[in-house]
Amino acid sequence: MSGTIEDGQRQVGRSAEQHTAASPGMVVIGVDLGTTSTKAVAFATDGTPVASHSAGYPLEEPHPGHAVQDSSRILDAVLEAVRTVVAEVGAARVAGLSFSAAMHSVIGLSPTGDPLTEVVTWADTRSRAQAERLRASPGGLALHRRTGTPLHPMSPLPKLIWFREQEPKLCEGVGFWVGIKEFVLLRMCGALVTDHSIASATGLMTMATLAWDDEALTLAGITADQLPEIVSTTTVLPGLTADAAAATGLPQSTPVVVGGADGPLANLGVGAVRPGVAACSIGTSGALRVAVEKPAVDPLGGVFCYALTATRWVVGGAINNGGLVLGWAHDALAPEFTDPPEPELLALAARAAPGSGGLLMLPYLLSERAPHWSSLPRGAYVGLTRAHRREHLVRAAIEGVCLQLALVLGSMRAAGLEVTEIRATGGVMRSPFWRQMLADTLDMDIAFAEGHEGSSFGAALLGMEALGLIPSIDVVADMIEIEEVVRPRPAAAAVYTTLLPVFTELYDALVPAFTSLRRLAPSLPAELDDPPA
Repeated sequence: MSGTIEDGQRQVGRSAEQHTAASPGMVVIGVDLGTTSTKAVAFATDGTPVASHSAGYPLEEPHPGHAVQDSSRILDAVLEAVRTVVAEVGAARVAGLSFSAAMHSVIGLSPTGDPLTEVVTWADTRSRAQAERLRASPGGLALHRRTGTPLHPMSPLPKLIWFREQEPKLCEGVGFWVGIKEFVLLRMCGALVTDHSIASATGLMTMATLAWDDEALTLAGITADQLPEIVSTTTVLPGLTADAAAATGLPQSTPVVVGGADGPLANLGVGAVRPGVAACSIGTSGALRVAVEKPAVDPLGGVFCYALTATRWVVGGAINNGGLVLGWAHDALAPEFTDPPEPELLALAARAAPGSGGLLMLPYLLSERAPHWSSLPRGAYVGLTRAHRREHLVRAAIEGVCLQLALVLGSMRAAGLEVTEIRATGGVMRSPFWRQMLADTLDMDIAFAEGHEGSSFGAALLGMEALGLIPSIDVVADMIEIEEVVRPRPAAAAVYTTLLPVFTELYDALVPAFTSLRRLAPSLPAELDDPPA
């Protein structure tokens, strides 16, 4: 597909104010580039989904610590998803496209825009040493607080330092460093731009100025000319390339809104855009975020701060270990549960009382992000006695996930944020057991939105504002219907309030053990040399 960088043309966008409003009765297609699939959803201006399609692609792990993807397969998935939705709603009804994407990805491009690297995703941890070195440096915390991005292997800044140190020859040929959304927009629109939201999650942008950070660029060993131009999330690109138009079934003149990052747009998608209203999502991983009008990071650097628009930000933290902890519990503790195992596992966990009889689990099966932002920790059960049974171990695992989110909530409050309402989403949140435990652990009412589409809806709303179809994204508050509000049970909440300080202390107490185990791990046998008959 065409869409390369020619004659120094890097940006061909315009602001929302310059765009002529589309006709009423049309739809905007929100396109969400996720970790393992792209979902395109057409929305009417009242928020009603009209058509949707998802197209998947693999996340490859060819070496320990590597988590990469093929950019061409993601582009193909985007085109397929959009084409399928356009075929269902009709090209004439499409007012425009608007994009969301997973944060923190990195791709090296040649000076003409051809990929020189795979897509290095947020899940790639090969830059662990670089991130830890940055985090421990005298200016590490200041860098985090200035850019809003934690110094963690997920972040593009440590990734770029890894490339500079480990692949210097490759770096010599790189003309531009971009993320996956920038690559897709380049191919589909011929524009090399990034938005404030994605840029704020790179560790390379100063929040106060919305410009590339000089110190971060020096650390990465790159210049601002090697990065896309930063534009507003509501910037409208004037149309598609001929190839993209043919591949999607849309006219070349179809407006494309640059859009933003999936985390902030997920807040928008559930209506959590007003001060004090937080969005909590628990799927495979988890996150807790609240929208604010001014960027803020707590003094200890426990939270991130990413842009939604130039005047609205999202502060919070992501955790690596959400629903996957329950999957581990099934494999390790109750493999006989099948078809599907979750109901039986949750019923088993419900047999234990809140607090699991004094058993705590640190659920760091994939290390952890907020609020510690470290690749060092491992999972641990603490407090195990002869009295504990399977139900206690399973319940403690689920409680560990919720207690970790309670730590994130504490860091958000330490950043001076008031959280008065939480709206929760995500696959595991369909379970009444999970819902009640989250309310009990956070000791707050939890509201559950009905029929939301998450980041794709957030992207579409941003697009509607940019195209003049709605007055502002604030109308989402009236579009979202709450299907249920779960309130904490006082007795259970009191148990978790008592346990949270102990859970908090365990991380620091176990850091020496985590360090020793990581040092010893390479020398320990992975399999039995002489397995029993």
